[in-house]
Amino acid sequence: MIPDLTPLADLLITILIVAVLAGFFGALAGLGGGMILQPIFVLYLGLSFGDAVGASAIGVLATSLTTGAAFTRERIMDLRVANLIASVTVPGALVGATLTVLFAGTRIEPLFLIAFGLILIANIPGTVALRRPKGEPYNGRPDRLAELLHLEGNYLDRPRRKVVHYRAKRVRETMGVMFGAGVISGLFGIGSGVLNVLTMDRVTGLPIKVSTTTSNYVVGIDIMASLAILFAGGLVQPTLAAPVAIGSAAGAYFGGRMLPKMDSGWIRWVFLALMVIFGIEELLKGVTGL
Repeated sequence: MIPDLTPLADLLITILIVAVLAGFFGALAGLGGGMILQPIFVLYLGLSFGDAVGASAIGVLATSLTTGAAFTRERIMDLRVANLIASVTVPGALVGATLTVLFAGTRIEPLFLIAFGLILIANIPGTVALRRPKGEPYNGRPDRLAELLHLEGNYLDRPRRKVVHYRAKRVRETMGVMFGAGVISGLFGIGSGVLNVLTMDRVTGLPIKVSTTTSNYVVGIDIMASLAILFAGGLVQPTLAAPVAIGSAAGAYFGGRMLPKMDSGWIRWVFLALMVIFGIEELLKGVTGL
């Protein structure tokens, strides 16, 4: 006779399924799965805020590594811009992860839930904005810092059969916003991909494809940095790490394979609806916990 599954086994199987779906839909929406994983872990699976942040960070890293391989082969990512941005997002991620380690499980944890709910809702306008075509990338004279650092490049846009040349601008403003994105990434284990892409697209003036692929690289570096702090603080549970990593990587792989073959517009709207629902529920959970 086959014995009944233990509650832990049930939880791990559920987490594996959730991670697969989060990675799959996150890849199709182009926004990553962290904003799905973290709320589900907290709101529906009963994980503590700290453990949910650690598990979500594992999922984001797995998704970033899986999709990053394809982006690297396409030679669209701008490594020079990515490394410059990472120089401020990584310190931000370390600050955010340290705050989570210090205050997770304390009386002010409900404030973190409220803040995360607000961030989910605040991401919605930015996500919608990324759906609107911006036209040609910025090709005017770059600012002095961008010129000094040679922040420009080109890539082959295969659908249009055209080589696109771009130049970065507003480097100082970009760095300021990106530090905040790093803090959010480390604080909640979600990657902050929407804020990264929106900033590079609208502030730095990079083409959307370069912004997306470069953001994926930066998110991976940020999450690895914050995971070191979260692990040292005991917020990365080895039991949860395996199903989250395997599920997220598998979902992201299949989502990335299906992306060129289907219209993912409706997926993005589903993603937005989930952010509204999760954002409101996180707010209510935080308010009731005060």
